[in-house]
Amino acid sequence: METKLINNDFSEITFGRKSIRLYDENVKISHEEMLQLIQEATAAPSSVNMQPWRFVVIESREEKEKLKPLIRFNTRQNDTSSAMILIFGDTNCYELGEEIYNQAVEEGKMPTEVRNQQLEAIIPYYKSFTKSEMNDVVKIDASLAAMQLMLVARAHGYDTNPIGGFESDQLAETFGLDKSRYVPVLILSIGKAIEEGYESVRLSASKITSFK
Repeated sequence: METKLINNDFSEITFGRKSIRLYDENVKISHEEMLQLIQEATAAPSSVNMQPWRFVVIESREEKEKLKPLIRFNTRQNDTSSAMILIFGDTNCYELGEEIYNQAVEEGKMPTEVRNQQLEAIIPYYKSFTKSEMNDVVKIDASLAAMQLMLVARAHGYDTNPIGGFESDQLAETFGLDKSRYVPVLILSIGKAIEEGYESVRLSASKITSFK
């Protein structure tokens, strides 16, 4: 799939990003392009490359209506965006470990003996995690992919809004996922912005950094 970037200016993509809450309702992102965005976002790193991120793209009016009661005060994004991307962490991500490492061998990126050694150590280790430990791992990894998706979207000419205010205890089940397995991490609205977004401030690096 060929990548077609509208914007390849790192500085503008990164430092020009704003949270957008109002989108052009007539602009719809095709499934092909959405998959491209997600594919590029999953170049993000993850612990031992287990890639625990999972995406559910809510785009139809019917599914957006199901989402609406769960997103509190974020309804403008839901109403106008091309899609709302639900990002989950899969606590059983290790089940795809063998497939991931086999692909690495097939593509010449890992020797067979390294794959075997890694899987023998990693899979039992992941299975030994408590629920809390696994939640922490998948949330960190999925958050890295979420941030990358926000930047990738800008490179493709779209904008996003990361949403943390939602009914996390209901999200997975509402859209047919096992809530004991899939941990809600973030919701991203995505589309073509029709507002500038707000300027915001950041604390200085010297205030939040210590050197030892």
